[in-house]
Amino acid sequence: MISLAAEFTDTKSRHARGWLFYDAECKFCVRFSRWMAPILERRGMAVAALQDPRVGALLGLSGAELLRELRFLGAEGAHFGGADAILALAREIRWARPIVWLANIPGAVPILHSGYAWFAARRGCAHAVCRVDEPLV
Repeated sequence: MISLAAEFTDTKSRHARGWLFYDAECKFCVRFSRWMAPILERRGMAVAALQDPRVGALLGLSGAELLRELRFLGAEGAHFGGADAILALAREIRWARPIVWLANIPGAVPILHSGYAWFAARRGCAHAVCRVDEPLV
């Protein structure tokens, strides 16, 4: 279990066998995370906002690096970003495994990375403009 422990911020501690971290200032990211939350919870995993001050310390990333892409922290402690995070999630969810199978086709992973980068750059979120009223976590 991986703990998102609150050493400095509060006394709440949450444990899960994996974490999906999303940008709470991006409407698309929040919708995706809300859709994924019950799917992941059934598998002992959880979601949290990248903006939580504990996340940067947990992943060892600066604020700018942290918000660049979706992140997934697996049970064994390995963390993934962007398209690799989507693939890691797909490995955890039986009905999403065809995404992993497609990634095994030669040349598919670079295409997935390019597609994710293209989409992330155009997700319509400028952090000052695309605020969400209420983050998921």
